[in-house]
Amino acid sequence: MRILAPLLLFVLADCSPVPSARAQEAQVGELADFLLVDKSERTLWVYQGSDVIRTYRSLQFGDAPKGHKRFEGDERTPEGRYTIDYGNPNSSYYLSLHIDYPNAADSDFAQSQGRSPGGLIFIHGQPNGVPDGVRMPGDWTDGCIAMINAEIAELWSLVPDGTPIEIRP
Repeated sequence: MRILAPLLLFVLADCSPVPSARAQEAQVGELADFLLVDKSERTLWVYQGSDVIRTYRSLQFGDAPKGHKRFEGDERTPEGRYTIDYGNPNSSYYLSLHIDYPNAADSDFAQSQGRSPGGLIFIHGQPNGVPDGVRMPGDWTDGCIAMINAEIAELWSLVPDGTPIEIRP
């Protein structure tokens, strides 16, 4: 039994979840516990408790920024309460944080219309290959929220998986 106990501890330790690099970065210093996006103001506020710890302005949205996303291809950004459920460091854009759209209500509505609600909605930087400090003109995403690369890099380090986000009209 004396030999098995250390072996069992070694095996159990080896099976424990390993936090992602982004989560490890976020554990040092400030951490967001809520994000608020106002589409009409093109602003994202990062909250820690009741304090705003960052504000980002000049957000870019889908080609049809007004109104709630209803269907795949409508180029609208969702509105409502969602969650940042994972980060993708290898996307086609400079870093991306996935928003868990569609929720059950979004899926039910689209299905009732015989359509797909779409998905793969992210907060992300500019397309890979766009030089730092440069941004694509106007609204150009397919429903995502775009920022300049320096802003998404900072946001990436502040937002752990599971952070709630509210997107207002």
